[in-house]
Amino acid sequence: MRSNHNRERRPEPGRPTKKTLKTKPVLVVLGLLLAGNLLWFIAWLIPNGPSGGNEEVASVDGNPITREDWLVAMEEQYGQETLLELVNSKVMETAAKKYDINVSEEEIDLELALIRSAQDASDSSLQALNGEVQRQKIRSQLILDKVLTKDIVINDDEIESFFKENQALYNIPTTYRTRMMILPTADEAKSAVKELDNGSSFDVLARERSLDSASASLGGDIGYITPQQENMDPAIIDAATKLKAGEWSDSINLEDGRIAVVYVEDVAEGKSFKYDQVKDHIKRELALEQLPQSVSPEAFWKEFDTEWFYSE
Repeated sequence: MRSNHNRERRPEPGRPTKKTLKTKPVLVVLGLLLAGNLLWFIAWLIPNGPSGGNEEVASVDGNPITREDWLVAMEEQYGQETLLELVNSKVMETAAKKYDINVSEEEIDLELALIRSAQDASDSSLQALNGEVQRQKIRSQLILDKVLTKDIVINDDEIESFFKENQALYNIPTTYRTRMMILPTADEAKSAVKELDNGSSFDVLARERSLDSASASLGGDIGYITPQQENMDPAIIDAATKLKAGEWSDSINLEDGRIAVVYVEDVAEGKSFKYDQVKDHIKRELALEQLPQSVSPEAFWKEFDTEWFYSE
């Protein structure tokens, strides 16, 4: 096992079922996360000084591409979506003050744990997201959910009954944020491992060499995997669960005959949540099921005198 000291850390009618509560956080939150990360990225692109916009960031056949060109292209492609996310985040923070809504770090930790344990390895929605961006987006969603359900009464017996019937939902296994490279031969895998030993970035090598196009475009990122995951090659799971954060494997043989190298970026230790820790979460989810339709933060724009000046 080897450690990459130079790696970059990058920065989801009727009685709900076990599946409903487990996947609901993913479905609700994932749509918010990517836009938030784009906001951070665009902000990073904004020039720091008067001449920053003319900084050359690339060139083609001697023709420069400036930071300003890059920023304009990003704004045109993602600008409205990103601004909408920023406005909605501000709206939710205003709602939290008006309705005296509090969101604790423990509540965010629970939602993150549920997202990680429920994530499908084929779902790239959580990839390449800064941890603080994740937490802020989850906070905004929790504020919205709490405002929407503050007047809905849920009987304690119903909450306790659901917990007893679905307690396994809250026994979260250890999860491993994993990257992989799929390579055609053992020799190429050994060559990749040697380059990693010499300080090369796993992200870059995966983009350049991996045969798995879906994960290669994400620098090899396949999200959080668990030891019990059924939709993942057992050899990848076995390798990942033996690594510490920042370590990569030697070449491993997959069931389909291909060769892989696995890198564990982060390890989120498993935890079992007790009834008192998840009672409010269950109450809120049961209350949300009673709403006739989904509600977005835009529903609160008028209440908080929100104006939109974005030009199409």
